[in-house]
Amino acid sequence: MPPESRPDAGPAAIALSAHSSPPAILRRWAGRFTWILPQPCRRGRPGPRFVPGRPRLYCPTMPTANSTVLDARAIDRALKRMADEIVELNHGTEDLVLVGIQRRGVQLADRLVALIHEREGAQVPRGALDITLYRDDLQTVGPRPVVGPTDLPMSIDGKRVVIVDDVLYTGRTVRAALDELADFGRPARIALAVLIDRGGRELPIHADVVGKRVDVSPAERVDVFVGELDGRDEVTVVGRDGA
Repeated sequence: MPPESRPDAGPAAIALSAHSSPPAILRRWAGRFTWILPQPCRRGRPGPRFVPGRPRLYCPTMPTANSTVLDARAIDRALKRMADEIVELNHGTEDLVLVGIQRRGVQLADRLVALIHEREGAQVPRGALDITLYRDDLQTVGPRPVVGPTDLPMSIDGKRVVIVDDVLYTGRTVRAALDELADFGRPARIALAVLIDRGGRELPIHADVVGKRVDVSPAERVDVFVGELDGRDEVTVVGRDGA
């Protein structure tokens, strides 16, 4: 007697032989079990609707080249939380200085300063760093690297400095920022706040305040868009196909 014909046979006892008919087996057990069957589908097309008494067909979601990690509202929520964490980390706003890394770190620092002022009633100084000349791969940039402005309108000696950047990846940008800050003074403490931490560190550097952590492969790129420079607020992950 074939295994599928035995009255006491269950799904584990069914062995498909060369003469077995998968559709017949499916019809036999579809009413008692949920079947998940692989089925090819086109990107963006949903799988078939589930009908009671029939096998459920599973259509895997095809990944797109670009995916949105944070939209404008999510970025706003993340920045509000980061502003509160920065104040809490530094036990208030006394001697607090925010320093943004060119370019988008500066715009994010401006927003954090505005949020802290709105919530705490204190005006926190904001500086800007361009770390181009402090990069450890400067020799590969070219003979005439584009250098943006560095602006620290206050002394940072004895201050609580928070470096602000858009994405934390290998840690080499932050290392360059630390080297540049050391040329301007000796802060009491230096912390790091980033909107996105994507992992992949090459140096022993971590962020104290993080808007969102995302897991991406080295082949993918994280792009941060800010309204002041790009006309929209968005964080996207760009895959190999979208690079």
